[in-house]
Amino acid sequence: MSRSAPKSPAMPPSSPRRGLALGVIAASTLMIVLDGSIVTVAMPAIQHDLGFSSEGLSWVVNAYLVTFGSLLLLAGRLGDILGRKRMFVAGTAVFTASSLLAGLASGPAVLLAARFLQGVGSAMTAAVGLGILAALYPEGRERARALAVFSFTGAAGASIGQVLGGLLTDALDWHGIFLINLPIGAAVLALARPALPAGRGLGLRAGADAWGALLITAGLMAALYGIVNTATYGWTSPRALVPAAVGTALVVAFFLRQARARTPLLPLRMLRSRAVVTANLVQMLMIAALFAFQVLVALYLQGVLRYDAARTGLAMLPAALAIGATSLGVSARLIARYGERAVLRTALVPLIGALALLTRLPVHAAYATDLLPVMLLVAGFGLALPALTALGMSGVDSQDAGLASGLFNTTQQLGSALGVAALSTLAAGRTDTLTGQGSPRAEALTAGYHVAFAAGAGLLALALLAATILLRRPRVPEVAAVPSA
Repeated sequence: MSRSAPKSPAMPPSSPRRGLALGVIAASTLMIVLDGSIVTVAMPAIQHDLGFSSEGLSWVVNAYLVTFGSLLLLAGRLGDILGRKRMFVAGTAVFTASSLLAGLASGPAVLLAARFLQGVGSAMTAAVGLGILAALYPEGRERARALAVFSFTGAAGASIGQVLGGLLTDALDWHGIFLINLPIGAAVLALARPALPAGRGLGLRAGADAWGALLITAGLMAALYGIVNTATYGWTSPRALVPAAVGTALVVAFFLRQARARTPLLPLRMLRSRAVVTANLVQMLMIAALFAFQVLVALYLQGVLRYDAARTGLAMLPAALAIGATSLGVSARLIARYGERAVLRTALVPLIGALALLTRLPVHAAYATDLLPVMLLVAGFGLALPALTALGMSGVDSQDAGLASGLFNTTQQLGSALGVAALSTLAAGRTDTLTGQGSPRAEALTAGYHVAFAAGAGLLALALLAATILLRRPRVPEVAAVPSA
């Protein structure tokens, strides 16, 4: 049976509902991104209040990360089949309810269960949001502006989350970092029904490839579980190696199945697009470097410079403002004028410079001269992410928009997990070596961060190389002139 695109009523370009839909999706994305970063600043308070062990505390972040990252691809495909609006609304409801559960948690088990459910709700919502936008804004400068707004919520939201996390933790307590989601979630739910376009999806007859769904979900979950365990047990520990190897084998089995399945979960035709594949690869490398940058800078501020939670969050604020200024202010115009490829390559240069500067951080740093220039250079992220988002959704059929959105978000989560695991392990290894040799703790920590930031700059350099080589515009053959009669 042939498949048709999801049935969504067309919205005229001037329709106010389309702008409202963009606002709803942006608010939902901001809520999800905030939740991923707002927790990091409040971790010491959560550990003290609920009695988490050091190992158990890491799962306040990891329970969310593993479920979110592993379910995105499945949620994106189910959105195409069952209807993206239906998936978006259901995911927002799950996320909002689990945020209430997290905010009321009185013990570690309840908080971890709530974080697991938050990851489920986030995957359901994030997997289809970009697909809905791609259908509402099919082309042109309006699409570039919409993607800039969407990208801003992802790019700057993490920094804003750290600011809010610090302020809420100091002013109230850690419960507030979860309860703040309730009014946002309620507003999104109230506005989503009238704002988002209706659509029944492809229908269950299109097939969901249950075995493929099981393979990719279990594979990503096992791989992410292994990756996040490296931060606690190291890369050579069986607790990291075994689940990572099992997950990799399951993902390989998934792709083998997709080549033969009648109704594949991930049609391999999507991977024939060089722009889509390269955008996801470059994004994974870039996010790996920059998410780790965010985590490690916060640790440096608190562990070496002895900043408190609120001051740490405020120290990251210039990065959020710089990203917002470029993403919302100039990215759409630059992309419309020069194209996604040129903007992406140019934006990666200041990001490499930012991490290179961090390799020279002193133990007794002055914020204005040692850290503020770095925060301003991170503005390149506000240009790079909109360009990558446009490339990641380019040439995708409307029937696959939800899946492409899920794929794009999946590589983002994989990049986050890989970056934090790899760069944190490098930093910890160097710190332990120097501490064992008798170096003062602050100097050993700083030297460890230097190694991690250098590795992050290397990842960004690889991203620039991939973007330069793989995203060349195809040459258009010249047409010989036909002599006039």
